[in-house]
Amino acid sequence: MILYAAASPIVKALGVPEDEVVGVTRTDQVFPRATKVGSHLRPNLELIRALSPDLVIVGSKKAFPDSAAERLKAAIFRYDPRTLKEILEAIEALGRVLGREEAARNLVVELKAELAALKPLPRRPNVIYEVSSLPLKVAGRRSIVNDIIRVAGGRNLVTAEKKHVLLSPEAVLALNPDFYLYQVGPMNRNPVSPKKRPYFKGLESRVIRVDEHEFARPGLNAFSAAVKLNRIFFETLNQRP
Repeated sequence: MILYAAASPIVKALGVPEDEVVGVTRTDQVFPRATKVGSHLRPNLELIRALSPDLVIVGSKKAFPDSAAERLKAAIFRYDPRTLKEILEAIEALGRVLGREEAARNLVVELKAELAALKPLPRRPNVIYEVSSLPLKVAGRRSIVNDIIRVAGGRNLVTAEKKHVLLSPEAVLALNPDFYLYQVGPMNRNPVSPKKRPYFKGLESRVIRVDEHEFARPGLNAFSAAVKLNRIFFETLNQRP
């Protein structure tokens, strides 16, 4: 049973057969034949119990508190990494739990190899990452985005120890980032391009649109996202004036 969609691609990559995954959240498309058991924030606990899973993979304690876990007669595996290093550690731990240690080791090697494509930058660019435009929320230090930016060679200007931080447009302009990344996805549907927003009239940053599922989920995607962002930084910073 997987109640955090970011973990599903890992479970699949470890070679777990589809018929062994009895349930997933409603937005999870990795195991389409599994029973949908609600959202990751509001799973149907009675349905989960009826499916009798041996193992339930859940996210943070905020998303799935201990009180909910205690209602299930199953082993609980918490998947809540905030850095790429923690993703690798979680893969190895999940491999042990699932009895797929070798597959986990091989996957870790593959992901580390992806990062070999990272290029050194002439300087460390300052970055702000928009989570949602209404209200204006940006990624803080407890978001996986923070580490994707770091691994790509950049610096997140938002240092609050939170996953998401409310920030005024005036504060963004005052921070004057080199790059302003804004995600598009479930948390930021159809946002107006930042350069077209009246309150960002003075924004001089390089604006980059990114896919929320690629950048904001702490899973396999985070490694390719870091490489892609590094390439954007490299190409922009090495342009001749």
